[in-house]
Amino acid sequence: MPQSTVTDQPLKLTGANWEWVYESLQAAIKVRHYSNKIWQAYRYWLQQFQNFTKSKDASLLDMCDVKGFLSHLAMNRQVAASSQNQAFNALLFLFKNVLQKEFGKVEGVVRAKRRPYIPVVLSRPEVDRIIGLLEPPYDLIAKLLYGCGLRLFECLKLRVQDLNFDLKVLTVHDGKGLKDRTLPMPSMLTAELAAQVEQVAVLHDQDLAAKTAGVFLPSALDVKFKNAAKEFAWQWLFPAKSLTLVPGSEDYRRWHLHETHVQRAIKLAVRKSRIAKRASAHTFRHSFASHLLQANVDIRTIQELLGHSDLKTTMIYTHTVPSVTIKDAKSPLDF
Repeated sequence: MPQSTVTDQPLKLTGANWEWVYESLQAAIKVRHYSNKIWQAYRYWLQQFQNFTKSKDASLLDMCDVKGFLSHLAMNRQVAASSQNQAFNALLFLFKNVLQKEFGKVEGVVRAKRRPYIPVVLSRPEVDRIIGLLEPPYDLIAKLLYGCGLRLFECLKLRVQDLNFDLKVLTVHDGKGLKDRTLPMPSMLTAELAAQVEQVAVLHDQDLAAKTAGVFLPSALDVKFKNAAKEFAWQWLFPAKSLTLVPGSEDYRRWHLHETHVQRAIKLAVRKSRIAKRASAHTFRHSFASHLLQANVDIRTIQELLGHSDLKTTMIYTHTVPSVTIKDAKSPLDF
């Protein structure tokens, strides 16, 4: 329970200290091993909620505050439906896991209008043109984004052990929603991936010789497997060029390539290609799904490859490919 409920300090309608709320929110996210992106998003919406309630004492927050805030986002801020949904999820998490209050039905809230969204899709020649303008290792990253339909963070989090050259598959660990999935490794990338692994091996030997602490590991693996950070299997497939000092220690570790570097490289390549589309790193994933659909791959198979929980999310790609309409009715026996 909040500290103010067990002391003689008066509860404040406005101007209360929310520091403990942020600390508790971060701790609740960390203990569930959620990504740093979720923490940043939820922290943003907590800041907005705090401003809306004028820093009302968190112990006094109720569903009226929630409903008022969500309606405010739709009417005054005119946010997109996805943003309103994210704010809703952040407040739901706050009430259940920080404030430990019942989160009742959210009725009577003004809903943000859901605008029809059709993803930007590149043609195969356009994909090849952009990739051809990228330098290593950004070209290989783009090939994986398109060839496997990966999200950018999924690609950058790949480790050496995630590649199985014998079975020709790669495994995505802790994708969106902390889900794992296995994807076929594109045959034409086998040699390039093997060469990338060799480059990682050279860098790994240099790090060991320099007596670094290895790579950053997920969750509590450092405690459970003390030498894992220095094992080759745990090395990043796309390591950062420089080492990172671990806060509160004298140890240096290696992180993976930062996503902003990849995004910047792709943005520059798109500009050089003179392709008149707002293409980004995520556009390669959109193109992957659309091209498979165009090749008559079953949409549920595409759903699994993309790691979508809901088929409705995958169905959006039906709007990116031309539909074939048969006007004359036929028996399925005659197909």
